Amino acid sequence: MLEAGGNLGGLPCLRDAGAGMAGARMSLRPALPADFAFIRSLAQRPDYGIYITDEDEARLAVYASDPAFRLLIWDVDGVRAGFALFAEVGEPSGAVELRRLALDLAGGGMGLAFVRALTDYGFSVLGAKRVWLDASSENLRAQKIYERAGYRLEGRLREHWWRPMLGRTVDLMLYGMLRAEWEALPPPAPLAAPAP
Repeated sequence: MLEAGGNLGGLPCLRDAGAGMAGARMSLRPALPADFAFIRSLAQRPDYGIYITDEDEARLAVYASDPAFRLLIWDVDGVRAGFALFAEVGEPSGAVELRRLALDLAGGGMGLAFVRALTDYGFSVLGAKRVWLDASSENLRAQKIYERAGYRLEGRLREHWWRPMLGRTVDLMLYGMLRAEWEALPPPAPLAAPAP
């Protein structure tokens, strides 16, 4: 479990992932079968469905049990707030893909705190030399968050990704961060309190 300002399975948390949002307690934990309906509910939402793939419970169970993947739940004050999927864990290159992530409620800095906690997890817990992810060229909000979290735009795959909900292909923006870049990141500012 990763707790903001806490530890990563016994490893010190190098950066506070954003503790302080009205005293919110934020943590990452492995997904359980009881979480699969929540994961699918996010993937099926119209605002996420154009950007991420919905997969059935059998595939989620593989992700939860295969050592090459990490399927995680982001809890805020003990309530499920998002999920993420890491892939390519344990590859000889040391590169780990942050393949999928989604939040139930965004705003107030939660997206940035989530991405930073996931990045810390990739380097601290998974021992990555490099963490990379991608975004649809049309998902400007995600791109902005990735850049604010310290990721660098590394390339663009033109008309690469077929999106059934759109009925067409979109460009895929590739982002990456090296371990040395992660180690040099400044601590994040505290999260803003949510709007009433």
